[in-house]
Amino acid sequence: MEWIERLNKVIEYIEEHLTEKINYDQLAQIADCPTYHFQKTFLYMTNMSLNEYIRKRRMSLAAVDLQTSQTKIIDIALKYGYESPTAFNRAFQSVHGYAPSLVRKGNCSLKSYPTVKFTFSIEGNEALNYKILKKESFRIIGKSYPLSKELTENFKHIPSRWDESLADGTLVQLSQLMDQDPYALLGVSIHYLDDWRYMIAVKSEKINNAFDDYLIPATTWAVFSGQGSNTSLQELERRVIIEWLPTSGYQYANIPDIEVYIKADPNAAIYEYWLPVIKK
Repeated sequence: MEWIERLNKVIEYIEEHLTEKINYDQLAQIADCPTYHFQKTFLYMTNMSLNEYIRKRRMSLAAVDLQTSQTKIIDIALKYGYESPTAFNRAFQSVHGYAPSLVRKGNCSLKSYPTVKFTFSIEGNEALNYKILKKESFRIIGKSYPLSKELTENFKHIPSRWDESLADGTLVQLSQLMDQDPYALLGVSIHYLDDWRYMIAVKSEKINNAFDDYLIPATTWAVFSGQGSNTSLQELERRVIIEWLPTSGYQYANIPDIEVYIKADPNAAIYEYWLPVIKK
C-alpha cells in the first residue's frame, strides 16, 4: 500500500541520517503527512515515539562501535549527535543499562534494536462506528496548555490538566459558555508551526476575556464514537489511525483533531474522536 511504502521510506531516511540531526518536519514530508499526525501515527504503530526509536537505533550502533573499534568514546558520542559525554552516557545507559566505558571493557549484555519495517495487517474484528461530516469553520474558547513535541510526554501531563480544570472550576465555567453543537467539553490538539498547544475548550460564540479563543477551519471530519474510560478514548484513536485510516480513502488534513467528551466521566465516559480528513 502507498501509505506503508511512504512509512518505510521514512525509515530508510532515518537509517541514512542516524549520524546527522534528523528533522521531524522532513520525515513528515516524506510520509506526506502533517508533522503532528505523523508522529502520532508512528507512536501508535510502533508503541514508541520517534525520539525513542531514533535514540534506540543510534545506541544500538554505538554499542557496535564500542565493541569493534578503538574510537574514543567522546568521538562516538559526537558521531551520534551528543556533544556532551554526560548526555551520551545517560542515553546509552537508558537503552543498555551499562555505561559506555564498561562496554568497552567487555562482558556486558547489550540490546540491539533492529530497523522497523512496516507491513499491512488486519487487527481485531471489532467494528468502528463513524460518520463523515462536512462542517464550516467554528470558534472555540477555553484554556490553553503547551503541547510537547515529544508526544509521550503529553499522554503523561494532559490528564492532570483536566484534573486541574475540574478542581479550579474551569470546566464548570466552560460548560456555561457552550452554545453550539456539540454541547460537550473538547480536548483540542493544535499543531501549527511552533504553536503546539492543547486546549480544554467548548464550542461557543460568546466573548469571555478569561479564556483563549481559536478558529477551527472548515473541513471534513471523520467522527468516531465510543464509551468507557478516558484510556479507551486513546485506544479508539489508535485503532482509527492504524486500522481505519490506511484503507479509508482519506488522509490527514492539517487541522487540529478533537476529543469530544459528551459525558466527561473518567470511568464511564461517552465520547467522540473527530479526525480532520481530505480525500486522497
